[in-house]
Amino acid sequence: MPSFPSPWGGADDDEDDLFDGYDEFAVDHVPMPARFLEGHDVLAGPDHVAFHRLTRELFEERKVYDMTFDYNLARLNLDTRHTNAGYRYAVENPDADDAIDEGDVDHVLRAEFTPTTPFCPQTHTLTIGSFRAWNGLADRHEYDLVRVRAAPMHHASDDINAQLADLERGVLETGKVADDTESGPAVGSNPMEGAVGDDRGEEGSGGDEDDGAREASRGPSEAPF
Repeated sequence: MPSFPSPWGGADDDEDDLFDGYDEFAVDHVPMPARFLEGHDVLAGPDHVAFHRLTRELFEERKVYDMTFDYNLARLNLDTRHTNAGYRYAVENPDADDAIDEGDVDHVLRAEFTPTTPFCPQTHTLTIGSFRAWNGLADRHEYDLVRVRAAPMHHASDDINAQLADLERGVLETGKVADDTESGPAVGSNPMEGAVGDDRGEEGSGGDEDDGAREASRGPSEAPF
């Protein structure tokens, strides 16, 4: 079974060369912005670095982890083995056709997640966990709302994004982020479950995934966030 570098160093310090640093923007090692970020002010350079460093802290607090690699999901952006995977961010253009039009929501960030494979079964859980971390800890950043979507390269992105839009509407209507028990089965069901059984060669955010990790990736009811 392949070994993965420790997310915090230690015995695997010699493998840290596989990762960029949190204080650098390696333009060749981050995903290209896709549909959800088109026409918006995409963060790059120091702006991207600053928000992504904060993201690391929020994901650590809410335990948003990639279960294949067993590290904080923010570290996927730095993993040079997967140079087009992770998050990109953009400040929403208020004049866009699909921009949030709410009187008390002035500053919106968009976050688009690109998984390592089109059939990654964790994408549903990771994007919902990310949404809850960013919006549940909104006092830690400058945005009134962080909108999250899966990139269209994922085979179930339409279904996943519909559920993320439902969570988003809930925040706008209630002013709070629904937890697992409040969201109910309509949001908690994973639209990728059928694909997980049919596409076992592509499981995990990266490569092969054991049965226990696969079960844990199937829905936010088993996620810690």
